[in-house]
Amino acid sequence: MSSLSVHFLSPPLSSPTLAWRKTRHAATPAVAPVMEELDLARLETKVEEREGYWVLKEKFREGINPQEKVELEKEPMKLFMEGEIEKLAKMSLEEIDKAKVTKDDIDVRLKWLGRFHRRKHQYGRFMMRLKLPNGVTTSAQRYLASVIRKYGKDGCADVTTGKIGKYLGSPAEWNGQCEKSCWKPLAGIELHEMVDTQPYASLLSQFITANSCGNPAITNFKPRKWNHPHINGLAYMPALNDAKFGFNLLVGGFFSTKRCAEAVPLDDLIFVCKAMLEAYRDLGNRGNKTRMMWLIDEIGIEGFSSEVVKRMPRQELERASPEDIIQKAIGKERVSWCPSTKARRFSYAGLHIPVGRVQADDMNELARLVDTYGSGELQLIVEQNIIIPNIENSKLKAFSPGPPPLMKGLVACTGNQLCGQAIIETKARALKVTEEVERQMAMTRLVMMHWTMADIGVMGCMARDEKGKPCEGVDVYLGGRIGSYTHLGDLYKKGVPCKDLVPLVVDNLD
Repeated sequence: MSSLSVHFLSPPLSSPTLAWRKTRHAATPAVAPVMEELDLARLETKVEEREGYWVLKEKFREGINPQEKVELEKEPMKLFMEGEIEKLAKMSLEEIDKAKVTKDDIDVRLKWLGRFHRRKHQYGRFMMRLKLPNGVTTSAQRYLASVIRKYGKDGCADVTTGKIGKYLGSPAEWNGQCEKSCWKPLAGIELHEMVDTQPYASLLSQFITANSCGNPAITNFKPRKWNHPHINGLAYMPALNDAKFGFNLLVGGFFSTKRCAEAVPLDDLIFVCKAMLEAYRDLGNRGNKTRMMWLIDEIGIEGFSSEVVKRMPRQELERASPEDIIQKAIGKERVSWCPSTKARRFSYAGLHIPVGRVQADDMNELARLVDTYGSGELQLIVEQNIIIPNIENSKLKAFSPGPPPLMKGLVACTGNQLCGQAIIETKARALKVTEEVERQMAMTRLVMMHWTMADIGVMGCMARDEKGKPCEGVDVYLGGRIGSYTHLGDLYKKGVPCKDLVPLVVDNLD
């Protein structure tokens, strides 16, 4: 992960625009030699604005990927911003499939709005990603339970590792917007937090979506992933620089260990976020290696810093702080309960949601729990679990410890039940494997078992059984980490039939 630095002062958090520092440092000469080594043609902006949308220039269209070609044929944001999705919703699937443009609308362009057509396995059914800034929602949104209930066994919801809700099984009658912005859990209530990040998460969400009206200035790179900061994207890490509190920026991802002394200043989170997204939009590749990490590997962190600073209002850089002021930890959030909040007579509780899957009845019950014991608010966290904040201490006796350590560290992706990219079924199988392992041995320490990245990570594949027949299987990885000591797991064994996974896990935990 590469590092830049950003800073903000401490104005009232209700202020959407933060004050600029009076003392600034211009970009240091260290950036200049790097720029001389780069092919200046590589730094030419690849997009141009046409009729309010950003379009790839003709000279850069050779070798682009299929999604980019679909985007060139028709701007996806028109479905939302110009109401074209309403026309689609009134058409039958037979009518839609008659024309390439409408077929591409439901198979590709709706992804810009967080809608994913399951053409291959569930024709006419969709998965919808519903983004909740910082994972915060309320019991008032229990109406979503009624939405998925009417689709029977095909209707369910997942809490994901991106703090978003995936609503599965719905037909093509919805619309919505999708964006990823994950900040720390317990923001605003944790006793020893350095800053309440919720207002900043809300500001960034408003910027990215243009207050839910659609922001075409930063949607042109949509086919290229931008999510978990340790893999690909942008992370704000709290730091002190010259006794002033701010953030170091981590960019690029995929577990890179690169750091850089040059930095992007931040007195306003929006400016630096906008500059980085625009640099990625303007310079990012449109072929196969499309993610942020490949752009940084190509032009270097100094080259990328220079491009970002060009897009900042005052075109300046600062040096990064050498140390992030965060508690070094292995793994991600694992919350049980804690009586020490800012309001000391209140606590919060973590609820375990096995593999993040909930049904309509579960959603109604969650709404009842947060109304009965909390303040009507709940927070999704990246471990596919839920936090209930603002619980009066006198009500804590209603909560019981649990689950067992192995179940606590279990995370699973959606799987091929409802995901077109998945190879095997994951949710039910992950639960079954974990329960069987727990029956065979007693675990006293927390072990992360993620389908796919953890102490024990499994990645779906096709394997062969003892008779040589094809069957669903997994590649097994050991030692993976997410958090302060992030790294990829080491491949332990390839092509393990799923039915043979339990004894393999037991042997490695024994």
